[in-house]
Amino acid sequence: MSISSTLQSLPAAVACPPPAARETSDFLFLHGGSAMARIHGYTERFAAVNVPILLLGESGVGKEVFARRIHQLSPRGHRTFLKINCAALPADLLESELFGYEAGAFTGAVRSKPGMFELCNKGTILLDEIGELPPNLQAKLLQVLQDHQFSRLGGRSLVTVDVRILAATNVDIRQALITKTFREDLYYRLSAFTIHLPPLRERRDEILPLLQFFIQKMSLRMGLPSKPLSSRVVEACLKYCWPGNVRELENFIKRLLVLDDEDAALAELREPQGEKTECPHCIPQPLRIQGSTDLKSLVRGLKQETEKEAIRFALEQAAGSRKEAARLLKISTKALLQKARQYGLVPDPSETVEVA
Repeated sequence: MSISSTLQSLPAAVACPPPAARETSDFLFLHGGSAMARIHGYTERFAAVNVPILLLGESGVGKEVFARRIHQLSPRGHRTFLKINCAALPADLLESELFGYEAGAFTGAVRSKPGMFELCNKGTILLDEIGELPPNLQAKLLQVLQDHQFSRLGGRSLVTVDVRILAATNVDIRQALITKTFREDLYYRLSAFTIHLPPLRERRDEILPLLQFFIQKMSLRMGLPSKPLSSRVVEACLKYCWPGNVRELENFIKRLLVLDDEDAALAELREPQGEKTECPHCIPQPLRIQGSTDLKSLVRGLKQETEKEAIRFALEQAAGSRKEAARLLKISTKALLQKARQYGLVPDPSETVEVA
């Protein structure tokens, strides 16, 4: 349904369901929209197979929520689920948190301590912001993926664990491979299944259900009365492109409930762009191309970027099936494969990958 048709069908206020006796799972927002339908359809299949999964997408799209759902549906669902943000800690501290340390490994280490991999044995660990993992820890993680073994910091003996690894990042992983900041062998170990979660601006049919869901959730959590959404609020939310994705929408609902002031809440939606109503994500690509102002160069750059995004989106919609993606784009499978390799969307067989 288009935004215009949605707006035309809105009543003066959209009622929100009353809060339930307990909070509804955050995973509900991954159920409804057309852009997420195919991904949701594969959830149980992904969960049942004991292989790593790489979750890609912008900050705030719901990668952690999706990871928790995969764990809940897996045979390990009754076991431990732990998450660590690889970008939040310095390398030495991150290593000790992940793999533990022996007494005397460093100043202040008076006793041995198990790391998250040991604490999470038989369970699932989410390595958030995996693209920020330091190179030395990438090599150690690769060993865990290959042999299920590692050594504690300052230790000599090997520790054996059975942990399912889920990884998430909002960085351009292909660019990280090109610049050698992320190991190719680790990438191919982690990406047995790769899930790209689309940004909220590509899931606009989910905005209204999300608004209703977070009104219910936040009113229950904060002990505030639920309230209907005015058509004015819904219209503004449907037109806004949410650069902060679902997390930004959730924060908007918090402000709306606490302030109980539509004008103040809506003003903050526009604040990052000042008086502009356009979001940087929605500005036509040629206006953001740096360098040459030559018209032909700008048009060529726009064409290539659009072609790349169209192929990427088709591959996502086809769950990686090149034949189905080619059918959606109405080109031959050979042409699609050639273009996909050109843009780095599929591995080039001529590239060799060394496994440590």
